Amino acid sequence: MLQIYDSLTRSKRPFTPVQPGKIGLYVCGMTVYDWCHLGHARMLVSFDVVQRWLRCEGYQVTYVRNITDIDDKIIKRAVESNRRIVEVTEFFIDAMHADEHALGVQAPDFQPRATQYVGDMLDIIGKLEKNGLAYHADDGDVNFSVRGFPGYGKLSGKSLDDLRAGERVAVTSSKRDPMDFVLWKSAKEHEPADTRWDSPYGWGRPGWHIECSAMSKALLGLPLDIHGGGPDLKFPHHENEIAQTEGAFGGVLANNWMHCGPLMVDAEKMSKSLGNFRTIRQTVGMPDQPSDSATYQVNPREAEMLRFFIVRNQYRSPQNYAPDNLVDAQVSLDRMYQTLQNVPPACVGQPDWSTPEAQAFREAMNDDFNSAGAVAALFELATQANRTQDAAISGQMKALASILGLLQQNPAAYFQSPTRYTRRAIDEATSGQATSGTAALSEPEIDRLIQARAEAKKAKNFAGADEIRATLKAAGIELDDKPGGLTQWRRA
Repeated sequence: MLQIYDSLTRSKRPFTPVQPGKIGLYVCGMTVYDWCHLGHARMLVSFDVVQRWLRCEGYQVTYVRNITDIDDKIIKRAVESNRRIVEVTEFFIDAMHADEHALGVQAPDFQPRATQYVGDMLDIIGKLEKNGLAYHADDGDVNFSVRGFPGYGKLSGKSLDDLRAGERVAVTSSKRDPMDFVLWKSAKEHEPADTRWDSPYGWGRPGWHIECSAMSKALLGLPLDIHGGGPDLKFPHHENEIAQTEGAFGGVLANNWMHCGPLMVDAEKMSKSLGNFRTIRQTVGMPDQPSDSATYQVNPREAEMLRFFIVRNQYRSPQNYAPDNLVDAQVSLDRMYQTLQNVPPACVGQPDWSTPEAQAFREAMNDDFNSAGAVAALFELATQANRTQDAAISGQMKALASILGLLQQNPAAYFQSPTRYTRRAIDEATSGQATSGTAALSEPEIDRLIQARAEAKKAKNFAGADEIRATLKAAGIELDDKPGGLTQWRRA
């Protein structure tokens, strides 16, 4: 039976949906003012695996991941770049979709934008005002009265007096309490005209937190089966969502709260505010691409490596970003693809759930989506396939891996893609030497050298053939001579 760790109760519990066989999953998505970084990649991939597994188990899933397309940071980017708000948001939404595609992240069923639900937000604010939980301040803002909601702090586990205002919660003298947060921001004269809506409280725009209360209820109803997001959203965003939604409608916002663990860099969380982030496109994009384009050409080998790097850790655990860890992930993924190349799978269909490895895979995934345990089952299958040369076993490995979004490329094509994530390339980059590794030779150059080697062997010039093989090996190209004179190659 599926068990999920609930961030609110701080315990792992058996999962029971509100409606039998159906699941409403809401995940807080991106604020589209900049490129997605690897911390975002972890959230995107983690919840992609969650929804894939829920569907695999036969649930009818409605997956909603919102897009914040009105926000102080978006306004700042628009003003600095002299562009309209919609120009900024459309550009970075396209960029986000390019990153999702690169990582094999399936599109949610709904991707609502905050600007499409302003009316729903105003309805909630009106209910909160009627319930004595919202007030119109002297500066024109409408604030939530935190001390009027007795359950405030139950998600973060802190008392009101210990809590501090979050990044986007402005503390002003017009608030009755410093912890009160903004539901509706009054329009300021210096702000662009396309950042304001008419309302009973005057022209303005919604605060950040209210959007998810409106969109989740409108698309999924209450209570949600699962509400998820990144580790930094627990407070204040999700705490404020609970207060708004439950303050307006009663009951509970969500039956299960899921938060993926942080991606760490030198013991600090990767984030834009700390300046220690690396973007997804920097990590998996082909080199020498325009920096001002929303789309980019993906290196499929490196992109799957990044997905594998994320999936092989349980979603709640802290994960450390370091070049060495990416190299290790690349080597491990290469090993599984080498198995598929050495032992081509038989006809791949649905997994055979009766085998011990498939049972171990299912038990791991039903234990709070423990993808690390599921990956261990894949490696056990790879070991068996290599030992027995059984195509049915490699087919089973590929079928199970598809649930995690892995091992679906053609092995020959996979190995012909270059990769920067090798021990040699990292050492050269660290030492400042020019990289002479796997990407040095293009595919036409490799094919030309392989043809020259074949002609040398045909002419019985074996010394020349060996010299060409050595040249290719020095460039990180490994050859595999097959019966009938066919030669396959792979980048090491």
